[in-house]
Amino acid sequence: MAKSKINIPQAKQAMDQFKMEAAREVGVNLSQGYNGDITAKQAGSVGGQMVKKMIEDYEGRLK
Repeated sequence: MAKSKINIPQAKQAMDQFKMEAAREVGVNLSQGYNGDITAKQAGSVGGQMVKKMIEDYEGRLK
């Protein structure tokens, strides 16, 4: 199973910040580093919020 890795430090930092912002918006408390103590539902909420924001950004660029 291949795992996606971000090799550019600035991109990794930006994605981590984006993830933290999305987590705050949906009320999930993430910490820096390992977050294995959150539920699958919480993790899905964070990922879903990230996708929602990416789609909104893309649609905004189309106008």
